[in-house]
Amino acid sequence: MIGRRIKVSRSLAYGEGTRRTLDVYWRGGAGPAPVILFFYGGSWQGGSKRLYRFVGTALARRGYVAVVADYRTYPEVRFPGFIEDGALALRWTKDHAMRFGGDPHRIFLMGHSAGAHIAAMLALDGQWLNDIGLDNRRDIAGLIGIAGPYDFLPLRDGVLKTIFSGNDPRTQPISHVSHGAPPALLVTGAHDNIVDPGNSARLAAKLESSSNEAKVITYPRVRHLSIMVAFLPLLRFLAPLMRDIDAFVARTTLAAGGNRLRGVELMEAHQ
Repeated sequence: MIGRRIKVSRSLAYGEGTRRTLDVYWRGGAGPAPVILFFYGGSWQGGSKRLYRFVGTALARRGYVAVVADYRTYPEVRFPGFIEDGALALRWTKDHAMRFGGDPHRIFLMGHSAGAHIAAMLALDGQWLNDIGLDNRRDIAGLIGIAGPYDFLPLRDGVLKTIFSGNDPRTQPISHVSHGAPPALLVTGAHDNIVDPGNSARLAAKLESSSNEAKVITYPRVRHLSIMVAFLPLLRFLAPLMRDIDAFVARTTLAAGGNRLRGVELMEAHQ
């Protein structure tokens, strides 16, 4: 138990190997809750879900079922190994959401930095989910990117060139935008000197040009790492991150419900 009424199941395996595990945070409540699958950052070279318990706890306290996943990183894998792991984590989340009171039809992908890249690739490039029997346009309710790199070529860092096999545009989320993509909330810090905030602006513009829903929010007082501390109750004055996530999930869920209702009405009208 973490805090009052928050439950956690740790290191549940979604695949083979020690890096393919995830933690689930939830609390009981009426009705199935929206699910948020979170991927942390670390330049595709490291990180641990243990360091992001504060994210899982914060989301669970807002009524979400939060899933925080580990994934393989360099040098164990290069692109697209971590994308494949993200897809498997989503498959597990879809299959087990109801066990924790979650709604398998309202799964949002969220990531910070490199984790936002993973989430965006899954949301925009359908091949990764097609390989495991899912559909990015049907099985992802929305994308929440936090300080994400979505359009970061050309690469100059030698290690990143190795991870991404040079400057291949297929490694970039922005290269896979098409009509019918999940709604996107892209948040970033105005003083981010690690991932250019222009990544979020360019991806949103590309999404909107293909008639998709996308919103960019740039917080004036935060940097690449400090944006994440806005999950902590005492530091939420830095940026209204939780409020903006809540609003996006609520708006997206309401719109999806309306679309389903209109679909039912159309079917009934033709019976």
